[in-house]
Amino acid sequence: MTALERYAAAARVAGCPREQVERLVRAGVVLQPRQLAASAAARLCDHPDGPTAVGYGGARGGGKSHWLLAQMGADDCQRMPGLKCLLLRKVGRANLENFEDLRRRLFGALPHEFSAYRGVLKFANGSRIIAGHFQSEKDIDAYLGLEYDVIGIEEATTLSSRKHQDISTCSRTSKAHWRPRIYSTTNPGGIGHAWYRVRFIVPHLKGVERETRFVPAKVGDNHFNNPEYTRVLANLTGWQKRAWFDGDWDIAAGQFFTTFRREAQVVEEFDDTRAREWFCALDYGFTHYTVALLGCTDGDGNVFVVDEHAERLWLPQRHAAGIKAMLGRHAIGVGANKRPLAVVDLKRFVAGADVFSRQSDGSTVAAQYAKLGITLRVANTDRINGWAEILQRLGDVDGGVRPTLFIHRRCARLLECLPVLQHDPNRPEDVLKVDADEDGIGGDDAADALRYLVATKTRGLALRKLTGV
Repeated sequence: MTALERYAAAARVAGCPREQVERLVRAGVVLQPRQLAASAAARLCDHPDGPTAVGYGGARGGGKSHWLLAQMGADDCQRMPGLKCLLLRKVGRANLENFEDLRRRLFGALPHEFSAYRGVLKFANGSRIIAGHFQSEKDIDAYLGLEYDVIGIEEATTLSSRKHQDISTCSRTSKAHWRPRIYSTTNPGGIGHAWYRVRFIVPHLKGVERETRFVPAKVGDNHFNNPEYTRVLANLTGWQKRAWFDGDWDIAAGQFFTTFRREAQVVEEFDDTRAREWFCALDYGFTHYTVALLGCTDGDGNVFVVDEHAERLWLPQRHAAGIKAMLGRHAIGVGANKRPLAVVDLKRFVAGADVFSRQSDGSTVAAQYAKLGITLRVANTDRINGWAEILQRLGDVDGGVRPTLFIHRRCARLLECLPVLQHDPNRPEDVLKVDADEDGIGGDDAADALRYLVATKTRGLALRKLTGV
């Protein structure tokens, strides 16, 4: 088999249409298997029910920039005359230098003109790529109101959720046979880590991608990396190795819960008959999320967080109904005595102190819940000791310390929140407080509920620990 035949075979395995492969071959562009998978995902954007955004990357050195410009220039721009593409990167000079290097390498067989001064590359059929940049986030505003058929964003996690949304409004077209799309490349970490993980990584991990597709890539997927660079990444330690070498989205610089391991602490199933004691914790909010977590202990003293209720902009009446529905998804008893779990079966239902603060009319949020059949008591709100107990229960799988805290995969908001929490730089033993943005992305509400859940003991148990009786 010739090299060309092997390339064509790899492209077919990746799912690339035949004419896409032929176009890349004519342009002299050779993509590696993971890059071909990303290009196949880009072609899914053509379909009415296909994605509108494709993400590629993870670890460093995965050939992200090469793929992005190749897909835009050697495939999209060649098959659609007059296409207008925007390629964005945070630092303008680095973008132009990278653009110039890649242009020479990728488009030698494609007639084109390039104006370094204007940062515009134009092909013979009128399609063009505009090299844009944003030194700071406010620079994104210069592109708003304009129309781009394709937008490519390098290092997407250097953008906040709001600015990414802003630039997404420019992804539109007046071309009858073109469906606009956004391509992005990035590594874990940065200001946009949380929103990118929610939008791309979580649907990919769950196998429920609809509007997005994510193709993970590691340094080993790029055979053009020099061995020295690979060794540099492999010799990193801590969060840098997990983020830049492993492409692990459950870690970032300054991460508080560094021993969180999805493969060790997240459970797919839980048998309710294992529960010896059921309990709940609530972190209250309105514009912020209200999060209620349902937990239990088993006969070995392990804590399982088996379910969550998380909503915002709801009144207590709706939350109470949602919490009771969450409890009803679980059962207590066996055989003929088996029935849905109810509030009365809980050993405790605790909440943050703000729930018990009196409002201007003298009422409390806790009183509102009490009228709805949910009696709350004050949680242990000691932040330092609460986070310390979570850390202790997470164990240290890498160090041979088994976890005693497990979280069910249905607790989506908690699992999104926990890995990205950061140390407070002014109080390193505490978690940095962070609020959800106006779209509800981010925030520490679920982690606070978990802290209340594990740090607050049943009164009888707490008394026994104090007295030794």
